[in-house]
Amino acid sequence: MALDYFAPGVYVEEVDRGSRSIEGVSMSVAGFVGFTEDVRGDAELFKPMLVTTWSQYLELFARPGSDGFTDFNAYLPFAVQGWFLNGGGRCWVVSIGTKLPGSPAPTAEETGRKILTSGGKPSLLFNLKQSTETGGTLALPSATGRITVTVLESEPKPLPEDASEEAEPPINTGEFFTVIVRNGDQVLERYDHLSMNAQVETAVADYVVTALEPSEFIAISNISLSGQALSRRPGNGSYEVAPPPYIAREDQLVRDLQGARNDKTGMQGIFEIDEVSMIACPDVMRVYQEGLIDLDQVHGIMETMISLCENSFPGPAYRMAVLDAPPVKPGKNDNCAVQPDQQKPQDIFNWLRDFNRRSMFGALYYPWIKVANPRNAGRPMLVPPSGHMMGVWCRTDETRGIFKAPANETPRGVLGLAYETNMREQEMLNPVGINCVRNFGNYNRGYKIWGARTLVEPDNVQWRYISVRRLISYIEKSIEIGTQWVVFEPNDMDLWERVKRTVSNFLERLWREGALFGGSPEEAFYVKCDGELNTPDTMMLGRLYVEVGVCPVRPAEFVIFRISQWAPGQ
Repeated sequence: MALDYFAPGVYVEEVDRGSRSIEGVSMSVAGFVGFTEDVRGDAELFKPMLVTTWSQYLELFARPGSDGFTDFNAYLPFAVQGWFLNGGGRCWVVSIGTKLPGSPAPTAEETGRKILTSGGKPSLLFNLKQSTETGGTLALPSATGRITVTVLESEPKPLPEDASEEAEPPINTGEFFTVIVRNGDQVLERYDHLSMNAQVETAVADYVVTALEPSEFIAISNISLSGQALSRRPGNGSYEVAPPPYIAREDQLVRDLQGARNDKTGMQGIFEIDEVSMIACPDVMRVYQEGLIDLDQVHGIMETMISLCENSFPGPAYRMAVLDAPPVKPGKNDNCAVQPDQQKPQDIFNWLRDFNRRSMFGALYYPWIKVANPRNAGRPMLVPPSGHMMGVWCRTDETRGIFKAPANETPRGVLGLAYETNMREQEMLNPVGINCVRNFGNYNRGYKIWGARTLVEPDNVQWRYISVRRLISYIEKSIEIGTQWVVFEPNDMDLWERVKRTVSNFLERLWREGALFGGSPEEAFYVKCDGELNTPDTMMLGRLYVEVGVCPVRPAEFVIFRISQWAPGQ
């Protein structure tokens, strides 16, 4: 409303009369923690990095021209690929290293960047120089820890100014080249008139190894074979030189994986990303299989995942942890874990009983799945199913809605199962919250996800299903974000009605989409905000109470047809 009207005329004023709408938040963003082949570009070790496509993953966490997988069969690349194959969209990835903890340090030849001749033969090997200030070690791999070396055409050195007029300039044989050292767009060093000939005259050119010896950034080695300098000349182009890989100590592994909230690293760094609603750490199984951690440490990591999901203060808890079943050891005194294909339903049942951690914010799938391994000519290998399962969650959200149970769906990229569970065996697993992936080949239905339960206590039927837990989290988080405008508004009956309309419109939209049960909006939900809840005392304290009740749809997990005989005339 304008303050004054003095001159005659027409005054136009904008008045906000309508109720504000609540936009549903995304519950289809995943977080992954594990080992990668490399850490490149804008990605940093231990820091969450947004990845939207598999191609982008390769740009950030794979070597140039690589398939993105590792030589030690880290499970994270398979999980991320399974996420995208099954319909996953955005995800955040944390790399905790490119080598298993305790691995032997690679040699300079293994970590260096080899540059080939135009004919494809070895020419030069570049390494980053080690810093004496850090005890002979390099900083962790990051965008600032990489150097680009560019090789360009060059020519012989020009004649000195005091040369006689009869002196002829050296002949350009084509063997000469220039090396430029860059950090991003910044030129750090430049070396011209270089040759692969160790006996080249200094008046004509400089031997490349001798010329680059004073470099502050690059260490160079001549790995060329015998031949003329021209045939051993490195090919033109730009080459990235990375630091040696970070190799953690075995006693540092759990700390690296869990990370620190203040530094936004590791698993806790993922939980600092608000949009992440599901998390998996598949490489916990990798290090467990290698004997780098024991089963108690596995339980500790899983406990951390679940506890962080349960605690999202100050807002409502809305994240879920998708766990992978560890291969169970055949005996208490056996230090070697068995392979996942030897894990029987009774083993996973006993493990979950011993783990004894129940939560509505956790989910578990069994068995492990077979996928193609590009590092082994595409032959199948067993991997934890968490990444593929979360991709199905995202796909179901997009195609049906978050209220649809992510089950009776075909997981893509699955070539087989570590163990084919039958119905009688699932009757033992399903009641305790172990979701099975089954082979229904006998019915020509292929592989199906045949379970949709959380890891809540079996008697807590209210939070039994993944879809119910995620739907309620979706409603709570959407209302929290969509009603921020209410804060510091005058706490009167007008505000109460506006809040009721805002929340009711959002819930009615969900009811029309099929997320809430009831023949009418009144049967599906209610929103209460009146004087009974907001007394003068609570208003004096600056509080506004709104009570919301919803009736979520639940999956038809057990379908029973009752069939009897009927005779006409009876």
